[in-house]
This record gives sequence, structure tokens and C-alpha cells, in this order.
Amino acid sequence: MPASFRRPFNLLLGKSAEPSPARLFWIDFFASPVAAVSLVVLIAIVLAAVLAPFIAPQNPYDLSVLDIMDSRQPPGSESSSGMIFLLGSDGAGRDVLSAILYGMRTSLLVGISSGLLGMCIGVTVGLVAAYKGGRVETVIMRIVDLQLSFPTILIALILLSVVGKGVDKIILALVIAQWAYFARAVRAAALAEQRKEYVEAARVLRLSHARVLFSHILPNCMPSLIVIGTLQTASAISLEATLSFLGVGLPPTEPSLGLLISNGFESMMSGRYWMSLYPGIALLIIIMAINLVGDQVRTVLNPKGRG
Repeated sequence: MPASFRRPFNLLLGKSAEPSPARLFWIDFFASPVAAVSLVVLIAIVLAAVLAPFIAPQNPYDLSVLDIMDSRQPPGSESSSGMIFLLGSDGAGRDVLSAILYGMRTSLLVGISSGLLGMCIGVTVGLVAAYKGGRVETVIMRIVDLQLSFPTILIALILLSVVGKGVDKIILALVIAQWAYFARAVRAAALAEQRKEYVEAARVLRLSHARVLFSHILPNCMPSLIVIGTLQTASAISLEATLSFLGVGLPPTEPSLGLLISNGFESMMSGRYWMSLYPGIALLIIIMAINLVGDQVRTVLNPKGRG
């Protein structure tokens, strides 16, 4: 945001000087109405997923509250217990709205967990490659290039065919499939940082390698890592949904949005669209919100993008 547009914010804050970096970041971020709405939507989705046991009309995986006579009811129908199926019910008599809320919990858990773990592994490997250089860097980056040469979904499919289904197993598969993206990104950022004078000064002071890497170089690589981490989280959610749709991701006892879409897909041609359509819309909104927020973060953190 140009300095001329920041002055009104400073006046509202009662300050004549430039705001702090954190406040400046949020001012620039909310300069985009699309990004601001996306962030609000994303926060609402996360809260809805976390509070699903309290706000969902029913627990869709409690067999004692399900009635097979309520299966495949259209939106707005009344169940045998008097509850209204706002988004209809699926083949097992589960409320689709409740299933979406619970499914979002699993999808977000898989996406965020795999993104954080993949970032930790990739950051460590990328920093070591950039800092050591020579043969160490060559070997590490050839491994990274080899993994990136294969489609991510192919790697995940092979791993899941070996280890089986489950939340922990699909998180492991996504971590192994995605860590290389973080490693390549942090290596590029670290190579640019370690040529700077503050790194040379740290080496002259004989600081430990770990301190130089994680206390000096890594903080200056965080802007690019935040952007990549945000986008890779959206990619992980999408990939998990694809794997679950194909039947190799999560078991029926640990549902996600992808599994809900798969369960109702066969009924699409018979006119029972709601069983797949509404989970698909929820998945689309989540991925779009994360991508739009990540894109705005990238714009704000890129110095060339500021006026």
C-alpha cells in the first residue's frame, strides 16, 4: 500500500509515525477486499470445524441416532425424529450438514498437520543443503529433484497402498510427498541470505552452525515459507480429498469431504445431487479461501509489490 494511503490509518491510530511491521502487514493485507473476505470465511470455516460437536444438528457417526428410513432425503425434509435435514441426508440417513462439519475437521487436520510436518523436514534439509554446499548440497538437491520429477499423487498412492488407510497414514504420505517443495524453496532463500554481512559476522564470532542456521538465516526466510506453507496446505487438502474419493485415503470411520463426495457420487445421476454437491462446494470454498489468503500474503511480503 502506498504511503499516502497509510496516513489515514495512522491518524485513526493516533500516531504520526509509520505503524509497526505487524500492523503495517495487516493494513496492506486488508487493502484487498477479496483477501479480507477470504480470511473471514477461512476463520469461520475453522471455527465451524472445531466447534462441530456443539453446532452440528447430529453426530453423523453415532449409529444410535441414525435411522435407515431417513436415507436419501432431499434438503428441507423432516427426519423420523423431527429434525430438519437442511442439506438433505445421505444413503446412511446421516444429516449432510453435520457430515460436512465433521468432514471439515478431518480435512483441515490432515492439511494443516501435513503442511507443518512437511515444512519442518523440508526447512531443515534445505538449510543444511544451502549452508554446507559442495557434495552435501549436490546429493540433497538431486534427491529433491528426483522426488519432484514424480507427480505428488503418484507418490501418495504408492505409499498408501503399502501402509494402508488412516488419518496418521495419509498425513505421513502427504509429508513424504510434499517436503521437497519446502526444501527447494528454503534452499533458494538461504543461498541469498548467507551471502549477506550478518551471516559472515555470525561466522566470525564462531557461533554454532545450528545457531547461524535457525537463529539468523531461517527468520529471514520465513516470508517465502509462510506463502509456500499456505499454498501447500490447500494442496494437501485437495490431494487428500482426491485420494479419499479414489478409495485409498481415509476409512469410512474417519470421513473427510473427499469421502463424502465419493459416497454420494453414484447417486448423482439419479437426481440425488445434494449428497455430493454440498460437500464439493464446501471443499471448493476451503481451497479457494486458503489460496486467496496465501496469494495476498505473497503480495504483501514481496517488497516489489509495495508502492
